[in-house]
Amino acid sequence: MTVHVINFTAPINSSTCGQLIRKCSEAVQQDATELVLRIATMGGECSYGFTMFNFLMSLPVPVNTHNLGTVESMGNILFLAGRRRTACHHSKFLFHPFHWTLHGSVDHSRMSEYAMSLDYDLELYTSIVQERTEGANETMDVRNYLTAAPRILNPREAIETGMIHAVEDVKLPKDAINCAIHS
Repeated sequence: MTVHVINFTAPINSSTCGQLIRKCSEAVQQDATELVLRIATMGGECSYGFTMFNFLMSLPVPVNTHNLGTVESMGNILFLAGRRRTACHHSKFLFHPFHWTLHGSVDHSRMSEYAMSLDYDLELYTSIVQERTEGANETMDVRNYLTAAPRILNPREAIETGMIHAVEDVKLPKDAINCAIHS
């Protein structure tokens, strides 16, 4: 049994998405029996967060996720790819409205495209959270968190809402193969 631990302490962007795909692919090629993704992130770009989620869900080995301290914004989607999800006692999850930074001038057509993309990302994010937390004691109002009223979950609330299955201290299996993604 070979456990590969990836410590992801980075923003979600093109570079870290590529690094995660590479490190997971290498672990699978090295006959990993389980991947543990430890996450501390303030989030990042929607397109790469959804890509990372879909990639992790497609892997032929179990992926488990652990919140090292803070998982925010698009980091929640990355985190929810875990089959078994845990968090440290002193950790949090933050849901807040999307925002984009626009550079230069924007015509009406491009602004409409941006609005459609924001709306689509809102629906996709909401559906992933609902799907991955189905059956929880408390249903989250994700749409409201992403458009109007941000929410922070502590570990107890994360259990009630289905974000995590347990609160656990960080554990390092003795024979695990470790690597890190940081930028």
